[in-house]
Amino acid sequence: MKLTNTIVVLITTVCCANAAKKQSWPAGFGGAKTEVYKTINDVNLRIHIFNPKGKSKKPRPAAVFFFGGGWKGGTPKQFEHQCRYLASREIVAMTAEYRTRNIHNTLAEFCVRDGKSAVRWVRANARRLGVDPDRIVAGGGSAGGHVAACTGSIEGFEDESTPSSLPNAMVLFNPALVLAPIPGHKETIPETKVEELAERMGMHPSKLSPWHQLRKEAPPTLILHGKADNTVAYWTAEAFHKKMLKTGNRSVLLGFADQPHGFFNYGRKQNEMFIATMKETDRFLVSLGYLSGKDTLDSYVKAKRP
Repeated sequence: MKLTNTIVVLITTVCCANAAKKQSWPAGFGGAKTEVYKTINDVNLRIHIFNPKGKSKKPRPAAVFFFGGGWKGGTPKQFEHQCRYLASREIVAMTAEYRTRNIHNTLAEFCVRDGKSAVRWVRANARRLGVDPDRIVAGGGSAGGHVAACTGSIEGFEDESTPSSLPNAMVLFNPALVLAPIPGHKETIPETKVEELAERMGMHPSKLSPWHQLRKEAPPTLILHGKADNTVAYWTAEAFHKKMLKTGNRSVLLGFADQPHGFFNYGRKQNEMFIATMKETDRFLVSLGYLSGKDTLDSYVKAKRP
């Protein structure tokens, strides 16, 4: 009887722990629409859609963001305000769930697969969503920046075949872009870090490294990275940026002095860096023809203050 009770307690503890982890993902956001973009066995992955006000006669650009958390944790809430701001600028903006190790006991390969499925879902449902299938932006931060970068740089790791999962542009916030040593490069990834990444990837990290697997024709890319980032070194962003240019792709790298990992998040330091990074995002999207006019970030943040 004691053994049975112990087993029951253990099962209850595990179930409660899993439930607590799942509760870190919001069921929805005020003013946003939530849909399931992918089902794997009993797992429903949701995407939260922030629509611009009013109707448009023409399809709008879309942006889908992936949260950070080392491929283990994190929450779609991280990019809520990026989405709300872009929706105010006439972009259909979305923040997506993807499988993580803490909740689903999965490795990084499946994060990438889910990221590609999310982009594909947006394109497949473009007409219904009022989205232009040729103006889809993939974005994200840290591990989510890696997921977004993989949608535009790495071929394979597809759970479906059509339509294309390749985004039309990428906006990456302190993304993990170099996951293995670069031959001949003066800076390197320590062997201990490579081993750690291999354990998180489920394979040699070079196979999921955007720098190592960069396709010949990658989408135009904006990289926003803190120069004081001790989690994802700034030189890795520089290396990816240089390879993008060398292969004939458009890349814009903006380094922010003295800024650490996650510097771009809403709510930090009176939103100074949220405003700065989103101003650059706005400018980049204007240069692509996805937006027009001047950014309204100062007004947006002011309106959100209590």
